[in-house]
Amino acid sequence: MIRAATSHDCANIALLGLCVWIDTYATDGIKTAYTRHVLDTFTEHRYQALLNDPHYHLLVSEQEGILQGYVLINLASHYQHPDNGFEIDTLYVDKRHAGLGIGRQLLEAVQGRFGDRYWLYTWTQNAANGFYQHLGLKPCGQIDFEFDGVTITNTVYLSPGSQSA
Repeated sequence: MIRAATSHDCANIALLGLCVWIDTYATDGIKTAYTRHVLDTFTEHRYQALLNDPHYHLLVSEQEGILQGYVLINLASHYQHPDNGFEIDTLYVDKRHAGLGIGRQLLEAVQGRFGDRYWLYTWTQNAANGFYQHLGLKPCGQIDFEFDGVTITNTVYLSPGSQSA
């Protein structure tokens, strides 16, 4: 089931985000920079605040009380031009539920609620690049994400709806 997140979901969202981030980015092991980043970023308090921010929307995929994944949408963020749409800030699926179509369902729910013009970025070495390309998103640039002396280069993708803008 895909639904809007509530305050009761925030602790689970924070933990899922932390787990997915570590699994994805800490390929060489745990470093102080990674630890500081995830403990500062993936907090229940942060997600509670995002629920109260009108620019952000959180949708979750849940089955029988189990959080399978979530998507965080930032309606105020645009890549280069507003015609490229809003930003999919984060789309994370628990690895135990990968390959079940949850990521696609979350994106379809976003499109149904907010439209089909959006952009997102993902680490150039992330396996999710193939997923986004399979869905018809097109690479259109790069963005560097920096924290605590670490730089992660990301590929920017535009949704098919943004490509026709």
